[in-house]
Amino acid sequence: MHDTGTAPPPAPAATPGRHDSKHARRFGLPIATCLVIGNIIGGGIFLLPASVAPYGTIALVAFVVLTVGAIALALVFGRLAHRHPQTGGPYVYAREAFGDFAGFLAAWSYWITTWVSNAALAVAAVGYLDVLLPIHGSTFWTIVAALACQWLPALANLAGTRYVGAVQLVSTVLKFAPLLLVAVGGLFFFQSDNLGPFRASGDSAIGAVSASAAILLFSYLGVESASVSAGEVRDPQRNVGRATVLGTGLAALLYLLCTVSVFGTVPHDRLVNSTAPFSDAVNAMFGGTWGGTAVAVAALVSMVGALNGWTLLSAQTPYAAAKDGLFPKAFLRKRRGVPTFGVLVAVSLASLLTIYNYTSGSAAVFNTLVLVTTFTATVPYLLATAAQIYFLLSGQGERVHTSRLVRDLVLALVAFGFSMWLVGGAGYAAVYQGVLFLFVGVLVYAWMAARKKRAAIAEAP
Repeated sequence: MHDTGTAPPPAPAATPGRHDSKHARRFGLPIATCLVIGNIIGGGIFLLPASVAPYGTIALVAFVVLTVGAIALALVFGRLAHRHPQTGGPYVYAREAFGDFAGFLAAWSYWITTWVSNAALAVAAVGYLDVLLPIHGSTFWTIVAALACQWLPALANLAGTRYVGAVQLVSTVLKFAPLLLVAVGGLFFFQSDNLGPFRASGDSAIGAVSASAAILLFSYLGVESASVSAGEVRDPQRNVGRATVLGTGLAALLYLLCTVSVFGTVPHDRLVNSTAPFSDAVNAMFGGTWGGTAVAVAALVSMVGALNGWTLLSAQTPYAAAKDGLFPKAFLRKRRGVPTFGVLVAVSLASLLTIYNYTSGSAAVFNTLVLVTTFTATVPYLLATAAQIYFLLSGQGERVHTSRLVRDLVLALVAFGFSMWLVGGAGYAAVYQGVLFLFVGVLVYAWMAARKKRAAIAEAP
């Protein structure tokens, strides 16, 4: 099962056999695009306008700057996926460029990010569910609700890629409907008097942009979604790049329109203190108080869709690494196009972390872990963009057309800079603790590499 060549072979789901059934279906461009959109847009969008409002409308400048960086990163992933259309995404690129150790670090850090983020998404989803079904008074029912938010998407994954794609498509459509209502409808109720000052914080222009950008930075995590699942995408050399750029662009456009609409419909002095800016915007547009319920439903749909996509990604990277002997062989177990063992391990770890969060009496440890994932998520980005720079500068002609050299190099450098900005935005504490997580991974790598070496010696004539 191990591959010792320069690049892993195409994922087994792409070939006829026991994994290819009526339940395993490869994603086309629409589903791959929905996977990217669904994983980028989780629940944070429903709080973003209020989060950046204290800095004034200059926050929109930060949006534009970040969007340029995110699109550059998306384009780089598209270029890399064209030459390496295998499941694993950043892991595949880092390993091809820099060897097993770099590939393992990309896989390890990305794996940590996925299951800890899934726990965080489930906890946030329960907060919106509480608007519809008040359960905050019962720790037991709160835990049950949070676990249900994790296990229902996991069951959809275990049912096969056909159902993962269906859930992703439906949740993205249902998510877009209310968001578009605010994004487009809000423009008809837009009042410039509500915008407030351009710089509301008193900081310099650069300081205000940087401060608001630090809040917005992680809204774009997920641009790699299609490349990580490239082995399950039809014609990945063509569709992964298109889905990545299209999904990132649509998510960015929706972010920007929603923020502008909320800025223009909710008075600035009220927005800075709002805990439900979309509810306030809908109430301002149409009157009444039904906005809170509508936003709660939209947020739940958004988060379940994100959990559905992230659950798949939580199993894909370990699966790719396991093929090369860098993760335990158990992660190779695949059924109906989905790495089932990886899904079960990720959802189980996320469930344990969720239960601990609610029973420990303090969310401090949980919040710290969530903050660390903002660093671990960027490690694969840095390694992948560095891999692209390496391919370009090493003159590997089979990977880069000479006529595109300068353009691709500029894109790679912008994407690398964007990834470094993400690391800086994570903060000193998150980077420090995130590095400790990576060092734990070094011990795991030593163990797996030793096993791989022993196996190679045993097989030698």
